Amino acid sequence: MKKILTVTIIFLFTMTVYTKAQEVKWYTIEEAVALNKKEPRKILVDVYTDWCGWCKKMDKETWENPVIAKYLNKNFYPVKFNAESTKPIEFEGHTFVNKGEGTRSSHQFAVALLQGKMSYPSIAYMNEDLQLLAAVPGYRTPEQIEPLLHFIVEDKYKTESMDEYMKTFKGSFTADK
Repeated sequence: MKKILTVTIIFLFTMTVYTKAQEVKWYTIEEAVALNKKEPRKILVDVYTDWCGWCKKMDKETWENPVIAKYLNKNFYPVKFNAESTKPIEFEGHTFVNKGEGTRSSHQFAVALLQGKMSYPSIAYMNEDLQLLAAVPGYRTPEQIEPLLHFIVEDKYKTESMDEYMKTFKGSFTADK
């Protein structure tokens, strides 16, 4: 009985450590910018709101997926940004605020990232020079977002279309792997 209990405890501990190791390490935009100065990487900004059901679904099903979490942590500085936050943001010499106009008012930083096309969830991608590459609206499954992450990290957007890239992409969720 003691042996079974010991094995069970070790198993549970191992699973907890493994699960924790697969979580996305989210940063603030300020933290991501500071880290990027030391070790340049692309920045992914998950633009969400507290009331967005699809945002919560994406948190649970996409960002918590171990394959996606591991890839994000290795290749990006992932940022979570609440589009309705009231905290001022300093970015590239500008101060962005939420003026609080109306219900569900959008933060100026979210408006800038999404180029005024306010849709949640949306993912903004920046290069190492902090230039906006794209803002992609809508919920994405792990299978849908994986090729996009690779497309951005591998700089394929510079030489080919996403459609062309998809013809040869073999990801972690591909059936023949």
